[in-house]
Formats: sequence, C-alpha cells, structure tokens
Amino acid sequence: MDLRRLSIPKPCSLSIAVSRPLTHVTSTAQQQQELHNRNQQQQPPPPQSSNQSLLKWVSSVLSKQSLDPSKCKLFLPNLSPQEFDTLFFSIRSNVNPKTALKFFYFASQSCNFRFTVRSYCLLIRLLLFSNLLSPARLLLIRLIDGKMPVLYASNPSIRHIEIASQMVDLNVTSEPALGVQIADLLVHVYCTQFKNLGFGYAIDVFSIFSSKGIFPSLKTCNFLLNSLVKANEVQKGIEVFETMCRGVSPDVFLFSTAINAFCKRGRIEDAIGLFTKMEELGIAPNVVTYNNIIHGLCRNGRLYEAFHLKEKMVLREVEPSLITYSILINGLIKLEKFDDANFVLKEMSVRGFVPNYVVYNTLIDGYCKKGNISEALKIRDDMVSKGMSPNSVTFNSLIHGFCKSGQMDNAENALEEMLSRGLSINQGAYTSVIKWLCINSRFNSALHFTKEMLLRNLRPGDGLLTLLVSGLCKNGKQAEATELCFRLFEKGFTVNTVTSNALIHGMCEAGNLKEAGKLLMEMLQRGLILDKVTYNTLILGCCKDGKPEEGFKLKEDMIKRGIQPDNYTYNLLLHGLCSLGKMEEAIELWEECKRTVFGPDIYTYGVMIDGFCKADKIEEGETLFNEMISKKMELNPVVYNTLIRAYCKIGNTTAAFRLSNDMKSRGILPTSVTYSSLIHGLCNIGLIEDAKCLFDEMRKEGLLPNVACYTALIGGYCKLGQMDEAESVLQEMASINIHPNKITYTIMIGGYCKLGDMKEAAKLLNVMAEKGISPDSITYNVFMDGHCKGGNVEEAFKVCDRMLSEGLSLDEITYTTLIDGWQSSTITNQDNH
Repeated sequence: MDLRRLSIPKPCSLSIAVSRPLTHVTSTAQQQQELHNRNQQQQPPPPQSSNQSLLKWVSSVLSKQSLDPSKCKLFLPNLSPQEFDTLFFSIRSNVNPKTALKFFYFASQSCNFRFTVRSYCLLIRLLLFSNLLSPARLLLIRLIDGKMPVLYASNPSIRHIEIASQMVDLNVTSEPALGVQIADLLVHVYCTQFKNLGFGYAIDVFSIFSSKGIFPSLKTCNFLLNSLVKANEVQKGIEVFETMCRGVSPDVFLFSTAINAFCKRGRIEDAIGLFTKMEELGIAPNVVTYNNIIHGLCRNGRLYEAFHLKEKMVLREVEPSLITYSILINGLIKLEKFDDANFVLKEMSVRGFVPNYVVYNTLIDGYCKKGNISEALKIRDDMVSKGMSPNSVTFNSLIHGFCKSGQMDNAENALEEMLSRGLSINQGAYTSVIKWLCINSRFNSALHFTKEMLLRNLRPGDGLLTLLVSGLCKNGKQAEATELCFRLFEKGFTVNTVTSNALIHGMCEAGNLKEAGKLLMEMLQRGLILDKVTYNTLILGCCKDGKPEEGFKLKEDMIKRGIQPDNYTYNLLLHGLCSLGKMEEAIELWEECKRTVFGPDIYTYGVMIDGFCKADKIEEGETLFNEMISKKMELNPVVYNTLIRAYCKIGNTTAAFRLSNDMKSRGILPTSVTYSSLIHGLCNIGLIEDAKCLFDEMRKEGLLPNVACYTALIGGYCKLGQMDEAESVLQEMASINIHPNKITYTIMIGGYCKLGDMKEAAKLLNVMAEKGISPDSITYNVFMDGHCKGGNVEEAFKVCDRMLSEGLSLDEITYTTLIDGWQSSTITNQDNH
C-alpha cells in the first residue's frame, strides 16, 4: 500500500487498503435496511381530527413544568404504543423534556406501558438537545439493557441495530445537528457500559451512522479506535479507521493510534506509509507516534531503521521518552545485543532518565534467557540500589535464569521468597522448580509448591502431575499423592488417565489394592475414562497380592467395555498363576492366548518356562524353549537364565553349561545372572575350584562379579565348613567395594552355626546391625537353630524375643526349631539324670 499517492480531499479521505471490508458494515447493512422498511410499514399515520382532543390532552400534560400522574392514568388506557409514538413525534417541539422523562418512567413502571423504540429514541434526542446528558445516557443504558418495557419492531437480540437505525432516521426529520452528539453517546455507551458484550456492537452502531454520512466527533473516533486497539481487535480497528477517514480529518492522536494498530498487525510498511502521509498533511508526529513506529520496527527486527527514526525525532525536536528507550532496549535484548543495550541504558541516564521496572526487568529477563545469571543479578542489585524492590516479573525471570544455569537451590529460594512476599508467580516458574525437585526426589518440597499453585487456582500440567504423583508413590507417599488428586478435584480441575494410572499403580505396588479400588470408583464418578493401562495396572496389583482370580474378573470387565486384553494382560495373569503354582490354570490361559490375534510373545514364553521350572517341570519348560527356537523367535538372556538356574538348582550342571554354550553360539552374551547361577550350581555339588574359574571367565567377558556371585561362592565354602575361605572371600568383596547383603550374612551365620561357633555367628549378626542391614526371619531362624543344636535353648528363646521386639512374625520354621530344640534339651537332661 502506497499512501503517498493518495489524494486528500477535505475534510479528509484516506483510501487505506485493507485486507477485507469492514465486517460489521456488511453484516448490519441488510438488517438495517430490513428494519428501515419495517419501520416505514409500521409507521402510524398522522393524527386524525377525531384524535385531536387526545393530542391536545397529551400535549398539555407533557408541556407542563411538572407531571400530573392522575391525568396520565386517564389517557394512557386509550393509547396504543404506536398511537402515542405518532402523537409524541407531532408535539415534540412543545414537549418539556424533564416532564416527558418523568412521564416515560411513570407509564412504564406504574402502568407497564410499552413505548416503541422510536419513542425512546426521540426522548433521548430531546434530552440531549436540552443538554440533559446524564438522564439521556441513563435512559439509553436502560433501553439497551432491556430494563424498560419496550415494543420492538424486530428481534430484541439485535436491539442495538434497531436503536441506531431509529436514531439515524430521526436525524433526517428532527434536529439534524444532533446527529454527531447522538453517535458520540451511542458509541461511548457501547464501548464502556457494554464492552463485556464485545466491541462488535459499537462497530455496528458506528457503521450504521457512517453509512448515512453521520460520523462521531474526532474525540469519539479516537476513543473508539483506541478501545479496539487496546482490546487487541486490531484488524477491526484498521477497518474502522479507514471508514473514519471518509468523514473526519484525523489528528495526531487518531493517526498515532492507527499506526499502532498497523504495527500490532505486523503491517509495518502501511504504518510507515501512514506516518509519511500525516507529515505531508502538516500534522506533526508526537513522541507517541514515533514510539509506535519504533516499536513496530523493533518487533520486526529492524533495529537499524528504529534507531534512524529515533535520530530523526531528535532532529525534529521531539524528545525521546523513557518509553522510547525502553522499546529500543527491549528490541536489542531480543536480538541478544547486550552491549548495545547497555550503551542505550547509559545514554538514557545521561539524558536524566532513571530506568524503571520495565527497563530493568527487560535486561534481567534477557540475561536470564541467555543463561547469564551473573549479569542478571548485577542488574538486580543495581535496581535495588536505586530503591526499587524486585517485583513478580523480576523474580519470575530470575527463577527461569537459575533453572537454566542449574542453580536450582537458588531458584527454590527465590520461589519461596515470592510466596512469603505475596508476589504473583507465573506457571512456568512453578513448573521449572517443581520438576527439578521431583527429578531430585525432593517430593515434600515439590508437593508444597504444587499446593501453593492450587491455592492460586493454577493447575499443574499433566506431565508434571504424573511425574509428582509417580514420585510420591515410589517413595511410599501414596496418601499424599491421593490427597493431591482430591485437592485438584475440589478446585474443579481434572486428573487425566495417565496421572490416575500412576496413582493406582503406586497404590497397587504398595499392596493397597482395596484403597486403589475405592479411588478408582471415586475417579469414575468424576468422569475418569478407563483405558488398557488402568486395567493392566489393577490386574498387576491383584496378581502381586496373590489374587489372580480378581485379575480375571477385571479382564472380563475390560472386554465388556470394549477394551481388548493385550500380551501384557495375559503375561500378568500367567505370572500370577505361575507364582502360586497353578500350572493347570496357567496352561488353559496359555492356550487361550495362543488363539488371540497377537499370540504369545517372548515374555509370555518366559513366564510359562519360569512357571514350569518353579513347579519342578523343567522338561515342559525346555519343550517351550525348543518351540521358541522352531518358531525362530528372538531369544534373550532371561529365558536362558531361567532354565540354567533351574538345572543348577537340581544339580544338573551339565545341562546348565550346555544351555550356556548354546546362548554363546547364538551371539547372546551371558550376564551376571548366568554366571551367578552356574557358580551356585557348581558350589552346590562341591566343585568350588571350577566355580572360581568362572570368576576369571566373567572378567574376560568384561563382567564384574557381583554380590550374588560372591555369595554363591561363600555358600559353597560354608557347605564345606571352610569358614576361613569364606572369610577370605568376604575380605575380597570389601577390597573391591562390593557390599555383602542380607543373604550373604545369613549364609555366613549359618556356616558358623553348623560348626557350633555361635560366638562368630553373633559377631556377624552385630555387624549386620552396624551396617544398617536388618536381619529377617530367615536370619534369626538360622541363628536360633544354631543355639538349639548346641543345646542352648534359653539363648534360642532370647533370639525369639528379639524377633518379636523388632516386629518380625514367628513362622512355622521358628516354632519347629524351638520345639525340636526344647525336646532335644529335655531328652539330654533326662539322660544325664
């Protein structure tokens, strides 16, 4: 668009090219015409001679200085709204506006008389003509608001069009000079009192008046255009400006607002063209005009032109303002030109400007986004030295900077300070800190800040909620996670399926299956949609709780809901059955799985092979293994390890090594689990030296023997009663920083107990306590058995008391050990007597 080529007739007509015509002109034109035609058809005829007496009566009542309600009650029942409208129009020049106003309120409120829209419009015009602006404005507001009984000629939903059309029609026949004043009033009322309806109503009114050549005053045009731009109705503002220029001569304020609209819309060339045109018209741009253009150039990255325009304004003796410098600094910071920004900062200080919050926060935010938190803090300190306390914007930027530079403790402290000072915190600041706290397992602090978010009606993102809920559950804080979800519900926020699945999974993992069920029912009532993950999570909980039958009920329910079980569903249920040794039921489910579209996968085979091995049916397990090979399924170490461990357990190391060699031949590298099983198998049959050779083989394969391997070797020595060798292995573990676990110590204690060396066994028990390893029932039973076999039943009972004091349950082995020990002690005492 080249505005410089436009001719400028007077008053002013700027042919500004817009991308589309003023939408509300086209949208209301037809409605306006229809209303006009309807009004013409419904327009009552002039009063006949038979109504002359009524005309005089109405005239005498409304022309008086005060209203006589008794006379009103006499003639109102004899008048229809249309008849009164005709009479009122014909006597308008003799009416006392104040008396007419009182009459309208009396008739509508006391007699429920419905005046026509034209009657109200005529009264408003009379009030304005008499400079009674406040009563006219209030009456118009009530008319628009629907708080007056009105006889509409059309749908009340478009009453604003009917009111404007009637006002325009009256302007032709009644006080034409009032047209501008009426347009001002209507536009202003719609832009202020009814802006909640949107500015479309004000634009409709403006369009109806302008289409008839009636334009609001320049002041009202400025107000309307400024209102549209402030409300970000930029495109409509541009269209309205084009229409305005057909009837009013723009001043510097109207031009400046229009330039701002073009800049906001990204039409910088049109803005520059308009700027040039106003100069050609002899309208001197002011600092606001220059700032709008400079801002538009900076937002488009055209810094060179922005600075050139700034120099031009200085030459034209227009002093740059603080806003000018703020805009330039912001533009430079966005392009990461920090040195230039600091130069501008010095220039503005030389010119006597003190940086405000906007300038300081712009610099701080820029440095924070770049990750230069040290420079940001220097600016913050300079800001404080000038007596300006950091505000919400400052802190939010600093938190972002701390997070970006990894200074999360400082970010957390800054967030805490914002809370203590009651400052507004944006969602991004909360999210960054809470996410970091979750990643670093600081869930109490994360929960604290999340609750603060909810107090401020900020909803954490779904990903953050899932991370927090999952973390709380993994750290045994299922109650806190549940409370958080219910707090969300109380605030009217929803919890998505992924988050609820994380919570249900956490509760099932903790064995709170009953609570998980209650929670699920609560969430279903709140609109939660169950998915496959939800069902599989609950099935997992049931199977872990030893209740696969409940899992099967869930499987049937998911099918009823149209959710088909997948491999994972079958694997969970098979694992639950196999863990309980229910292999017949497992085989039935296996056959069902084979009939599905997807069929068993490698994990399904793995579960079944493991189940057969645990049920001492290794042959069936190997049959399935061979079936996998025939199907050319991709084998993994887990399947091999399951069979190797089973063969080692029954002492068939030959079969175990055969499988080990087979996996190597297939390019599947043995794992630490493979070697620990083989070591354990060799040690079980006394081949300790062969087991030690496997340690060297592991190291050659790049595997470091783990605690399980060393424990297996120690177990071999303990079986042989070679406790010195076992101690030597224990020392070797310590030298390479491999820490013995509960099983290691229990095996060692058992070794000493078998030799009757209860003193060394007791020492190891104390070492466990010192290292924070709590003995379990198995450890104590082994130690108790040692005392009983040594004839020291009294000490065995003391161990029993210790178990109870530590909250451990006495199992069948405990009782059997004590009874056998007591019986042996009794027999020994009888023999001695």
